[in-house]
Amino acid sequence: MNRKRKTRHPRPTTPELAAQPRPWARALGLTAVVLLGAWLGLLIVGNVRTPVGPMDTTMTLRPSATGGTKINVSPLGALHLDSHHAPVRLDVNVDQLDPARAQALVDHPERLSGLQDEVARDVEHGTLDLAVRSCVAVVSGATALGLAVYRRPRRALAAGGLALALLAASGATAYATWNPKSVLEPRFSGLLSSAPSLVGNARSIVTEFDVYQQELARLVTNVTKLYDVTSTLPAYQPDPTTVRVLHVSDIHLNPASWKIIASLVEQYKVNVIVDSGDTMDHGTAAENGFLDPIADLGAPYVWVRGNHDSTVTQRYLEGIKNVHVLDDGRAVTIGGLRFAGIGDPQFTPDRSSVPAAEGLQEAAGARLAAALRAERAAGKPVDVAIAHEPSAARETDGEVPLVLAGHLHHNEMEVLPKGTRLRIEGSTGGSGLRAVEGKYPDPIEASILYFDRDTRRLQAWDAIKLGGLGLTTAEVSRHLPKENQPGATPSPTSSPTQSPTPSSPAPTTPSPAPSGTAP
Repeated sequence: MNRKRKTRHPRPTTPELAAQPRPWARALGLTAVVLLGAWLGLLIVGNVRTPVGPMDTTMTLRPSATGGTKINVSPLGALHLDSHHAPVRLDVNVDQLDPARAQALVDHPERLSGLQDEVARDVEHGTLDLAVRSCVAVVSGATALGLAVYRRPRRALAAGGLALALLAASGATAYATWNPKSVLEPRFSGLLSSAPSLVGNARSIVTEFDVYQQELARLVTNVTKLYDVTSTLPAYQPDPTTVRVLHVSDIHLNPASWKIIASLVEQYKVNVIVDSGDTMDHGTAAENGFLDPIADLGAPYVWVRGNHDSTVTQRYLEGIKNVHVLDDGRAVTIGGLRFAGIGDPQFTPDRSSVPAAEGLQEAAGARLAAALRAERAAGKPVDVAIAHEPSAARETDGEVPLVLAGHLHHNEMEVLPKGTRLRIEGSTGGSGLRAVEGKYPDPIEASILYFDRDTRRLQAWDAIKLGGLGLTTAEVSRHLPKENQPGATPSPTSSPTQSPTPSSPAPTTPSPAPSGTAP
């Protein structure tokens, strides 16, 4: 029986089925899958929570075009170091203070001497753990995405292998470009942009990696202090309608003050800046250019003349946009609050003593008080009065709810006998060139004052203090007037002369002015 053999004819092919992907297109596609998968892996599981001294931190590797290290210190901002050049960046987030470990340091201060070694060990352990976890995350992410895209185990394994090779190459690049000197040139953002001394005096740091670890320990110690303060803040939370006033004083020609003020304006959404004088040091026309950044601070600027500010200074400020110069009791309404002020009757840039100086200040304060009475009689009562000298400010007692002053280079708050609250600000310029005249450099100080928009009365204030030249502290403390504390009887909203004497915190003990000089 003859069997006919079937002849198989080849199936017709189309150009689309016959064409094979070009090698460069396949390589490009595989690279895209690897990079996306590796990034997703790092994003999902590529981080390590590790204790560093008394702080809980989270360490993470992130894709980056420039590399480097970023240390996030909430609520102050971030510290950036050009530590290496590679397509990965190390992020260190300071999450919170561990109460038990912090209390152990308080109870046993002798342990502070070993804190640097402890932090160095914690950082090393966390970095090694992060490296292992990142390898697993990168390989797993690239392999899983490769399997989902190609549906072939061999392609998926190739994607995982390529991801591991890229991570190894990135690590080798980071190691080869590691720069221990990066600690000498840190960059800051947020409030930290105003305090570059946070990592110490850059000129005195030895350019070795172990010193980098020691400076990180100092950073942790300083943040511990900050959290220790903020964890005990009174229960006052300003609402969106609260008027925020930034009080600065005695800048004394310190250019760093403008960066600090601009940062505070942004951080606290400040409505008005009040400067109670001594912005300059000698009041000469040559110094006028120092005032130009005021126009770009982001909030209206209310200013009164100090004893280091001349009439030349005052005229120059009157020509700057958004500046309101107050003198001879002139009043202005800004941000819903009415301000009135008077310039210092003295001009003593050489810090010399003037005969009968106290009488001059009292006379200036009396003129300001008379202007306040006139404003009230006209139906436009003043909410905040401003003078440079506290002795002049005291003359307004009974005529205004709050009076602001400076001059003493330390902050102080008290309620005067007739009910007016006197707030004296420290030096926002750290006393300028006189910062190192005393045993310790003067701190940089400013305050955020919170006002109720309806009653226009002070509800609370934040005192902000940064360590002076060469120091590495940052403190923020919130304070409440006694009548606003929980359980207290609300104070009346009438003028101080019509209300009973309010209960108030005891006046703070004044700090001494720099020895042998007048501010």
